[in-house]
Amino acid sequence: MRITRSTTTTATTRRRASLLSGPAAATVLLTIGATITATAPQAPAADAAVAAAHDDFNGDGYPDAVVSAPGGTVSGQKGAGYVAVLYGSASGLSSSHRATFSMSTPGIPGLAQADDGFGQTTASGDLDGDGYADLVVGMPRRDIGTVADAGAAVVLWGSASGLRATGALWLQDSAPTTRGRFGLGLATGRFHASRTELALVSGNALQTFAFENTAGGYTFQATPVDWKWPEDFTPTGLTSGDYENNGSEDDLVLLGTFTIYETINPVETFGQARYLRGGSEGLTYARILRGGPVGASGDINGDGYADVVFGSPADSDDLNEVLVDGGTVDVFLGGPNGLGGPEADQHFDQTTIGASGDDKTGDRFGGSVSVADVNGDGYADAALSAPANDINSLTDPGTVWVMRGASGGLTPRGLASFSQSTPSVPGDNENGDWFGGAVRLIDANRDGKAELIASAPGEDTNDGAAWVFPGTSSGPAASGSWTFNGATLSAPSPDARFGETLAP
Repeated sequence: MRITRSTTTTATTRRRASLLSGPAAATVLLTIGATITATAPQAPAADAAVAAAHDDFNGDGYPDAVVSAPGGTVSGQKGAGYVAVLYGSASGLSSSHRATFSMSTPGIPGLAQADDGFGQTTASGDLDGDGYADLVVGMPRRDIGTVADAGAAVVLWGSASGLRATGALWLQDSAPTTRGRFGLGLATGRFHASRTELALVSGNALQTFAFENTAGGYTFQATPVDWKWPEDFTPTGLTSGDYENNGSEDDLVLLGTFTIYETINPVETFGQARYLRGGSEGLTYARILRGGPVGASGDINGDGYADVVFGSPADSDDLNEVLVDGGTVDVFLGGPNGLGGPEADQHFDQTTIGASGDDKTGDRFGGSVSVADVNGDGYADAALSAPANDINSLTDPGTVWVMRGASGGLTPRGLASFSQSTPSVPGDNENGDWFGGAVRLIDANRDGKAELIASAPGEDTNDGAAWVFPGTSSGPAASGSWTFNGATLSAPSPDARFGETLAP
């Protein structure tokens, strides 16, 4: 069913209320059989380690960071892409303690192809229950045979020595379709109240994958989610968390946009999400949220329930009624009944958070979001970016802000701002840098104060780069910040768009 709108102007809030009622109909009938790959040694499982290992690939107790360069040239194939892993330690992240992976890495099935975009999407979690986090790398633009943009994903397994390509597992749709974009969104969680699974969304289906390491090698079972979104909803990604704090299973939020049509012409597009509850029978549809195509989960008000911070960087309204085209951020708080809805508990734009400058069409405020505790006060905070924010006379150099969590949710008090013009930050603002193209908060040295990683995939005419801001009791600091790129890691640099994705 396609939603249309007449030329008669109506109240936006009333119009949205009518759109946000009732679940979508139809059923997904996608199935994928179990697949076995090369034999890999088993490692002893420990329940505590499984619960703790989300992004610790080598099991040393320190979270690790993943930076993607989906535009990188690999084996002569432009845009084949690669990912770089920086391992955490007591002294934090270091560009010298790292590894890189691509479709040309021995052990990874297949060959590098032009425009694969290896690393365009990523997700981490302990999928095989051995106490080491694993990494899923998505390639939604990957061609499968003659089927263009069918999409695929690869699972890299963690070990005591870090991520390894040995036994890497290939995932794809059992019946690839043109522009199916398998793997356009990835997230991990205990969706069936058992050990960690992978949730994967393509252009037309959502499913979960359960993995097992057996004597014959790694196997998986894919389970389609028995629910389908309407045709005017476009999925863009996933985020997961225990929004009900039941301690037994995680829930999932399908990120995306919704478009209203006037006859056949799109006249309004805005962020919208779908909330699905986890349970013993798997994921089930709960409700619509007025969210966005970008989102991250964490407990920002310290009540024990995971919350979601959404970014809607490109809402548009051709009739210019009420939407802010510069981008918005919305917060939905978790509780005993999970995430509420359809409207947000908090709503922000650049003006309401007190950011310098004005909301401008095309700033893309909310373009990237990450949630973690930056100052050790027990409240998760949020890093928010406007990668197309103009500074002085420059176009799209980009800006990142950190908002503090508090008992009432996010607060503009103590707002911190970062760009390449911030004192002590290496580099200079330039046109088209897109600083804040991706952000991630990560406590890589486990001192209770998350560091900020911010990337600028447009740096040096799309070569890309990333910056690390150390964590302090006052939050991420410009003093002591450092930068790295593909060349720093002895990896392909030209047009790599290094940092376009930072693993959640």
